[in-house]
Amino acid sequence: MKLLGAIEAGGTKFVCGIGHEDGEVLDRVSFPTTTPAETMGHVLDYFAGKQVEALGIGSFGPIDPVIGSPTYGYITTTPKPHWGSFNLVGAVAGHLSVPIGFDTDVNGAALGEYTWGAAKGLDSCLYITVGTGIGAGAVAGGELIHGLSHPEMGHIVVRRHPEDPYEGFCPYHGDCLEGLAAGPAIGKRWGRPAGELPEDHPAWEMEAHYLAHALMNYVLILSPQKIVMGGGVMKQSQLYPLIHRKLQELLAGYVQHSALNAGIGSYVVPPALGDNAGLAGALGLARLALRKSAD
Repeated sequence: MKLLGAIEAGGTKFVCGIGHEDGEVLDRVSFPTTTPAETMGHVLDYFAGKQVEALGIGSFGPIDPVIGSPTYGYITTTPKPHWGSFNLVGAVAGHLSVPIGFDTDVNGAALGEYTWGAAKGLDSCLYITVGTGIGAGAVAGGELIHGLSHPEMGHIVVRRHPEDPYEGFCPYHGDCLEGLAAGPAIGKRWGRPAGELPEDHPAWEMEAHYLAHALMNYVLILSPQKIVMGGGVMKQSQLYPLIHRKLQELLAGYVQHSALNAGIGSYVVPPALGDNAGLAGALGLARLALRKSAD
């Protein structure tokens, strides 16, 4: 079985690992995302001598995933200091002469859950991460969704909660979904990090309001067969029933399907791959790159 490399490049930390074509993660390591020079030094040290046959990179963005574009492989307009216009693929390709698959971290996680996780056996799924930022990736007809570039579903506009005066923190859009519902918004709005708030805190009803509005849009536009929600904020398990109920209220019976009624608890779910969703997804990107190189 072929040995593959995987990089989950996050805005807070990089996770690197090796695994097999079946999605099994054999080894993993993580380190903080600091400057490109320091962070990529750790990445290259990790893969030195590992003898992987292909590498998958799922990265925070925005990125340019369009092969043939002058900036293919770059992290582009990210607000993350030092990382704007950084050639991530080029930094790796200069040291590892193997096929490289490159996409957003959330598209990678969507691929992982579709191939081996909660959406295995289905035709489509959506993966959304709610953490330091918010992003979502989707598989439709067995293919990752791309267009001009890649989806940026964390920056959609959602209806404000009537009791929320917070202005939002997104440097581009202010009170978009990410600006209102990502981890930093929770901390700034309530004066404490999300992980320090009790389960019955009003923050969670407000958070469910924003996330359910986003899911309503995704259901109406993409109609995925499964929605998987990961990221640090979604480790608050009390959010799921709140989101289920609010999503049903918002849809108001317009979309008639059992998954959105009695089956809602099995429709909007945590990652089956757990904390390995992103890394397994990067293995999936490596597997795709290896197959394309053999065509």
